[in-house]
Amino acid sequence: MTGNIAESTAAGTGEALDLRTLGADFARDPYPVLAALRERGPVQRVITLGGFEAWLVLGYREARATLADPRLSKRWDSATEELRDQRNYGYHMLVSDPPDHTRLRALVAREFTVRRTEALAPRIQRTTDRLLDAMLAAPDRRADLVTTLAFPLPITVICELLGVPELERDRFRVWSNTAVGPAPPAERRRASQAMNEYVVGLLAAKSLAPGDDLLSALIHSTDADVDGDQLSREELVGMVWLLLVAGHETTVNLLANGVLTLLRHPDQLAALRADWGLLDNAVEEVLRYEGPVLAPTYRFTVEPVEIAGTVIPGGGRLVLPVLGDADRDEARFADPGRFDIRREARGHLAFGHGIHHCLGAPLARLEARIALRSLLERAPELALDADPATLDWRLGLLMRGPRRLPVRW
Repeated sequence: MTGNIAESTAAGTGEALDLRTLGADFARDPYPVLAALRERGPVQRVITLGGFEAWLVLGYREARATLADPRLSKRWDSATEELRDQRNYGYHMLVSDPPDHTRLRALVAREFTVRRTEALAPRIQRTTDRLLDAMLAAPDRRADLVTTLAFPLPITVICELLGVPELERDRFRVWSNTAVGPAPPAERRRASQAMNEYVVGLLAAKSLAPGDDLLSALIHSTDADVDGDQLSREELVGMVWLLLVAGHETTVNLLANGVLTLLRHPDQLAALRADWGLLDNAVEEVLRYEGPVLAPTYRFTVEPVEIAGTVIPGGGRLVLPVLGDADRDEARFADPGRFDIRREARGHLAFGHGIHHCLGAPLARLEARIALRSLLERAPELALDADPATLDWRLGLLMRGPRRLPVRW
């Protein structure tokens, strides 16, 4: 496949690589394609699965700089008219620039504290234990890890953090997958609108029955913030939408990718089971080697921008720094295609970089540490129950992970 990529995107042709022609092979293993593109140069023009033009920024140094580049806008009104059809509902941190972004992040960060995150550890452990009790009781000793653990754990945790007692999870999962996937714009708009209406209902219910939770605190920020600042109603809806989706989507993939990667590297799995002191670093290596996000949410040019010697036109062109390729760049990580839980993996870009660095990263790491250790301790003979080459991976450049992960024990 790499050779075909090199031939179809030969330097000097000026032609964009159409990612739609790569099919499921690219979803299953995008790294050879991305490395071949990077060999041509750190900035490459492609056609995405949605059928529109994007400029990929490849390599660690270039991607990291692009993530923090103030010349690129996150606002949808900066995008081309074609790209605006891709917009999801809501105005929140990931679709704003300073000074609005600074204000919105500060309002949420004040409530999304380390104290709140650390206080969740006992509840995360109880939820994990309950889910594993149910999973391991299966008479045939088989399960899909995504539906039994990787999805229900983070969605339960974010709902408890927000104070949402009962989420219609099956419907929400469909909406969320559609909204952040490569579905046609009309489908994505319908899913986003359905989620918006659902969030409005959640806010109405919480306004009538506030509690000691993040959602109640955010509503208070809307009504009467003590510092004189507040979230507008539109901002509140967008923020809850973001927290619900981002609060579980990345962790679903982190857990599924983590288990899959460990099972495919039995020597590393054995080393971890022999020394749980390696757990923190194992999570970081999973994030580097098979992170949950291939490329982050969109950035747009508001004027011509030169990156690594290539000028990307202005007028709202889409720029995507590729996190997955940056963390496989041999200029930053020695032998990057090797999974090694003892390597110094810190500095990876799995959670982004700069002002849009993932606010929920500490929570995702906490959930991964608890879930991986609990699963591996309670299922010492855990194994894949499918050929890895047959796994169905999520499509698109945003979320990266298998849709299902069959396991046995």
